[in-house]
Amino acid sequence: MKKILIFGGSGAIGRFLIRKLTKNNHKVTVVTRNIHQKSYIIKSQGNAGYIDLVEASIFDEKKIRKLFENANICINLVGILFEKRGGNSFKNIHTIFPTLLAKMCKEYNLEKFIHLSALGINQAIDSDYAKTKLNGEINILKNFPKANILRPSVVFSNSDQFTCSFLTLLSRLPFFPLYYSGKTKFMPIHCTDLTNIIYYVISKNIDTNIVECVGPETLSFKEILEKLLKLIQKKRILVPLPLPLAKMSAMILEKLPKPLITVDQLKLLKYDNISSGKYKTNFDIGVPSKLIFEQEVEKYCYMWRDGGQFSKEEYITNNDKENKVNEN
Repeated sequence: MKKILIFGGSGAIGRFLIRKLTKNNHKVTVVTRNIHQKSYIIKSQGNAGYIDLVEASIFDEKKIRKLFENANICINLVGILFEKRGGNSFKNIHTIFPTLLAKMCKEYNLEKFIHLSALGINQAIDSDYAKTKLNGEINILKNFPKANILRPSVVFSNSDQFTCSFLTLLSRLPFFPLYYSGKTKFMPIHCTDLTNIIYYVISKNIDTNIVECVGPETLSFKEILEKLLKLIQKKRILVPLPLPLAKMSAMILEKLPKPLITVDQLKLLKYDNISSGKYKTNFDIGVPSKLIFEQEVEKYCYMWRDGGQFSKEEYITNNDKENKVNEN
């Protein structure tokens, strides 16, 4: 049994990971900012006695330090997609905080520090998100050279901020903008596959510093939208947006509480989000991704169809009919 300290455990990836770790008899301590809001979610992910919850700010060094005294492994899943006015900055979350954790891992001689970063940050030098992620990685390896840094492509699941957001927008809007003509490539990876990689790194004691975590297929942004539209049985106009107009729309949309896109994210979309060939992937270290994007999204997309959950049975029946026709 390992004692594993997790930061960012209440998100979609964190919940999948906690279930995986506790199922395999590891004891998990999860740090959360709001124990009253998050405890019911986190506590339900494992059997009693396997999960401890600690309420603390991630920058409360004095309180966090005590947690390292009994930990074998530290996992950092904390990250933000955009900066909120009055909230934490990319620099605080992606550079300063991981650096603090790496220093404590070294000080308390932990076996492992697993840090979740992002794919494609080497190329996107004009993005603040990418620059702070990359600086965080550099500082981690400087302070804790045996750290494992995982760089996933876009991560999806039934509670993500990717497919769920797009499904909502596609179900409501008559048209949808295509940034950079929808040509940006991704290798979407399901939460289950990503948590399997993290568990594999722990159980097999993988010592590779940087691992690019990718799904089993490469899809363009346009192909992803087309698959989502097919799954919710809707037709929408996908409109290529000229860059000046895209920048203008991003400047407006980033002022929303949960922006569809920001100027910084628009910069990221210039670059493909696929394996670079410079680092090992999860396939190279022996844990290939298996879950196919369309097949997995099909399991939860019915809530965005006309009829909601009642459309699920009809969709399955229609598919069965099509399959029988094809067989004949």
